[in-house]
Amino acid sequence: MRSVQSERLSLEPQTVAHAENMFAVLSDPAIYEHENEPPASLAWLRERFRKLETRLSADGQEHWLNWVIRLPGTGLIGYVQATVLPGVRAEIAYELASAHWGRGLGSEAVRAMIAELASQYGVRNLSAELKRTNLRSRRLLERLGFTMATPGEHAERGVEPDEWLMLREIRDP
Repeated sequence: MRSVQSERLSLEPQTVAHAENMFAVLSDPAIYEHENEPPASLAWLRERFRKLETRLSADGQEHWLNWVIRLPGTGLIGYVQATVLPGVRAEIAYELASAHWGRGLGSEAVRAMIAELASQYGVRNLSAELKRTNLRSRRLLERLGFTMATPGEHAERGVEPDEWLMLREIRDP
C-alpha cells in the first residue's frame, strides 16, 4: 500500500500512529448525523487501527485499504477506505470532518482512491452503501459517476431498507 497524491490532498496509509489525530477528527458530531457514532476512546481507535494495519481479512480473501486524508497546512481531515474483494470489486467508504465539507475535498479524495484501486489493485466495480437520508453523500457519489443499484441488486446484497446501494464500473483505469 502506498501514499497517493491529488491536487490538494495526500492520502497516507493509515497506521496506529494516526490514531490520536484521527480521534479528534472522528469526534466531530456532525459526521454522525446519519449513522454510526464516534470512537469510544483513543485506546479503542488505536486497537482498531492496529487491526486494520494487517491490510487483510483473517481469511486473507479481502484487502483492507485505509488511507487518512491530509490537507497540507491543516493536518488530517478524514479518511477513505476500500475493501477489495476477490475478483475485481471493491466496497468503499469515507468520512470527512464537517469543517471541510462543501469544498470538493471529499470528492477529490475518493477520486484519488478510485484511481489507485484501478491502477494498483485491478478494481473495476465499485459499490458504496449509505443511509437514504444522507443526500450529501449521495450527491458526492453521483458526481463521481455512481448510479443507484436496482431493487434486485439491493436485495441480492442484503441492503437494509433505510439504505441505498450505489455502483460504478471503472472502464478506463
